[in-house]
Amino acid sequence: MIEKSVEVLLESGLQARPAAQFVQEANRFSADLFLEKDGKRINAKSIMGLMTLALAKGETVMLLAEGHDEEEAVDSLVAFMTETDKP
Repeated sequence: MIEKSVEVLLESGLQARPAAQFVQEANRFSADLFLEKDGKRINAKSIMGLMTLALAKGETVMLLAEGHDEEEAVDSLVAFMTETDKP
């Protein structure tokens, strides 16, 4: 299992379109993926779960992954959340 703390740098946070794109990216992997904020853990492959976290730019979230492609999944999702040129 991998756990990584990530600061969301997307201008609009993980709201609406970026959230849908994040979930689409997460679903490319077979690993179990979770995001945790303030003690609340959600399935990173669930748009509804992600929306409940209401992640804004500058917030820090814990990304957890477990499975055979966990490293690739973490690398990809961290890169997604820390891109500064996405709308």
